[in-house]
Amino acid sequence: MSMNREQKRMMQRQGEVDADGEPIRQRRQQQTRASEERTGVGQFAREVRAELRKVAWPSRAETGNYTAVVIITIVAITAIVAGLDWVFSQSVLELFDV
Repeated sequence: MSMNREQKRMMQRQGEVDADGEPIRQRRQQQTRASEERTGVGQFAREVRAELRKVAWPSRAETGNYTAVVIITIVAITAIVAGLDWVFSQSVLELFDV
């Protein structure tokens, strides 16, 4: 394994190589997909339900507030872009006397 001094020093600080640059610990062997067992539909559904119970769902009022903020923001940005489009189109038409 070729590495420069900086890489060697960093890896020594992390405990990956010794003073000679030889690896100290062995890398883990990657598992192959074929060796993994697939879960069934029922197990998958149970795990999904368990994870969804952990979610901190927003209240109805929070959802309404977030929706209003998004809609107002979309309307404002759309108005700004439309206004800029109109200003630039008028400027170009005046510039070329069309």
